[in-house]
Amino acid sequence: MKPGIHPDYRPVVFRDASAGFAFLTRSTATSDKTVEWEDGNTYPVIDVDVSSASHPFYTGRSRTLDTAGRVERFQRRYGARP
Repeated sequence: MKPGIHPDYRPVVFRDASAGFAFLTRSTATSDKTVEWEDGNTYPVIDVDVSSASHPFYTGRSRTLDTAGRVERFQRRYGARP
């Protein structure tokens, strides 16, 4: 690899404020905001909208679609096949 052309790869905290969830990982993402982590060190913090703590797929709080109603609505709209 060429030296001097790659961004710094360092510890960063990603925080999901809607779920009150944060995790420390390594990333090249940068931020002006910082937070003090559980180990006493200060790290840059990136606020995210969705994480595994708030995404419906991971939490199991997803919506259930009424597939039978959708089929009936399709048949009403376009008619049954002859």
